[in-house]
Amino acid sequence: MSTAVELSKVTVVRDGNTLLDQVSWKVEEGQRWIVLGPNGAGKTTLMQIAGAAMHPSHGRAKVLGSKLGRVDLQDLRTRIGHSSTTVADLIPPRESVADVVLSAAYAVTGRWQERYDVEDTDRRDQILSELGIAQLADRTFGTLSEGERKRVLIARALMTDPEMLILDEPAAGLDLGAREDLVASLEIVSTDPLAPVLVMVTHHVEEIPVGFTHVLLLRAGRVVAQGPLETTLDEENLRKTFGARFELTRADGRYAARRAAYVHRRPH
Repeated sequence: MSTAVELSKVTVVRDGNTLLDQVSWKVEEGQRWIVLGPNGAGKTTLMQIAGAAMHPSHGRAKVLGSKLGRVDLQDLRTRIGHSSTTVADLIPPRESVADVVLSAAYAVTGRWQERYDVEDTDRRDQILSELGIAQLADRTFGTLSEGERKRVLIARALMTDPEMLILDEPAAGLDLGAREDLVASLEIVSTDPLAPVLVMVTHHVEEIPVGFTHVLLLRAGRVVAQGPLETTLDEENLRKTFGARFELTRADGRYAARRAAYVHRRPH
């Protein structure tokens, strides 16, 4: 696999509303992409296309080398990892964290009578350790904080050794401490040369982990800009994306944005 996602003039129309409008986008192997934009920008719809969960209304879409419309989507989805609240809602609250992650090997939620080998349990333990959550292994999923759940869901998504991992607003609803714990875990993944292709959706530049390489900015279903993170994420593109002026700063690989101060006119 050299190209994970290749979209050419993709348009999605639902109930008369255009959710994506002529979007062209290419994600190559080894890249880590941020998809950034306000509410209603089309980010979730774009992830449904990239995650092989939806066909475009118009245009051409290839995911992991397969053209949507000419491939069994169910087979294709097994090659893609997801971390979302949809998965969390399916996990039994009394399931241990160790089994929440392990059961991903059989694509089930709620361990029953599956048989796992040593390679499976070793991989689970390694992922939990690398993400810094090995101490949660014996806890039940229902007792975890929201931030802990998000990190466990990422571990579960990595368990299947996916070719691409989609993270749809993983930091949504987290307090500052939990967000920073999550970002630290994602930095471990993003800087691992053996990690899958990463695509992460967010509203906030402060949530961008070190190690991500590219950014796609969306507004009203259209691409504002896309390209290498360091040259594409700038104040002008933020203004076009969010409709306001921002001061953008970067320190130690992390970004921060604040609304630019208003300039008061001097009285005559």
